[in-house]
Amino acid sequence: MRRSRMTAYIGSLLLAVGLALTGASSAQASSSSGGYVALGDSYSSGVGAGSYISSSGDCKRSTNAYPYLWNASHSPSSFAFNACSGATTDDVLANQLGSLNSSTTLVSITIGGNDAGFSDVMTTCVLQSDSACLSRIDTARAYVGSTLPGKLDNLYSTIHGKAPSAHVVVLGYPRFYLLGQTCLGLSDTKRSAINGASDYMDSTIAKIAANHGFTFGDVRTTFSGHEICSSDSWLHSVNWTNIGESYHPTAAGHSGGYLPVFVNAA
Repeated sequence: MRRSRMTAYIGSLLLAVGLALTGASSAQASSSSGGYVALGDSYSSGVGAGSYISSSGDCKRSTNAYPYLWNASHSPSSFAFNACSGATTDDVLANQLGSLNSSTTLVSITIGGNDAGFSDVMTTCVLQSDSACLSRIDTARAYVGSTLPGKLDNLYSTIHGKAPSAHVVVLGYPRFYLLGQTCLGLSDTKRSAINGASDYMDSTIAKIAANHGFTFGDVRTTFSGHEICSSDSWLHSVNWTNIGESYHPTAAGHSGGYLPVFVNAA
């Protein structure tokens, strides 16, 4: 009798485990079996990764960008690659949300850097003094602390309203410099301040994403050791022949930095 009860108990336990695993697999599959929409700025479109899709024009969507790579390996029922170089939160609201609907099950986005004036920050820091760089960073940080949260809150609410069943993954930005290294270019003061501003941006984005129940993908972990000034950088430094690619991930940055984080979060 004891053996019979024990056998029944073990059988029930194994059945429960099996159902749990099946449920987990189904939940994981659900985000890739429906439609996937990739939103955001140049860090999602793939500026700096090369192999641009000619029809994307100035948006510079790359076949090496993490959304394109994820789509190729997961084959969702539909794929809308809407991310565009230079996009702000307002641009996403106005131009990128048309593909979202009730059948969208997965959304990815990087956004906020252009709102905070990222390009102007880097131009100032490359061309001007330490004090001018720090002053411009302070202005950007003030915007991130006061205005960006409201912009993100509005955008995230709109995304959820248009795609209520979607799992939304908000990816952050990498730290740009490996500190403590001999490296041509910006001073340690500038590099440290730029990294600090990036951290502040990521923490702000992560907080608002969490408020909406979205998943934040922190790429600082995968880019660790691959920042500018490292021996194997996954980020372009200043590129005077193609200035638009400066401070953007390379193809390796997308496949080794962004894609693994997105795969785990999706």
